Amino acid sequence: MSFRLAAYAVCIKNARVLLAHHVSGNWSLPGGMVEHGEDPFDAVIREVAEETGCDAVVERLLGVDSRVIPAAERTVPGGPDHQNVGIFYQVRITGGRLRPEPNGETTESVWTPLPDVAGLYRSSLVDIGLDLARTLPATGHVAPVPAGGLIRH
Repeated sequence: MSFRLAAYAVCIKNARVLLAHHVSGNWSLPGGMVEHGEDPFDAVIREVAEETGCDAVVERLLGVDSRVIPAAERTVPGGPDHQNVGIFYQVRITGGRLRPEPNGETTESVWTPLPDVAGLYRSSLVDIGLDLARTLPATGHVAPVPAGGLIRH
């Protein structure tokens, strides 16, 4: 089984959420892999800057999600089952300007009205992050979001 530790930014302002559009066609939250020796707190700020062109500050920890994606459901065929552990932070944009990720996997970043999210092809991470931001569970954990339809791993 492969493993990935990642940090994701949930940035909501004026009833809009900042989403990143990846080359896979999915919309997701800005964020990604925590490098070896890197603090997830620092990783989420770095990932926001890399993927969106914006500067961000962390306002609070929202929670942690752990999911195993069966090999048959992965977007890259032929790989093993995969465990993704995502740490979700509430962030605030403090500067910069939205732009595509240079030489990266994010083709654009957009402030998306919250009601419009349900109609997008998106990573399940979007729903998890929004659920954490909406409910602020004391445990930092929400129920898994099943993939299917517009929701993908």
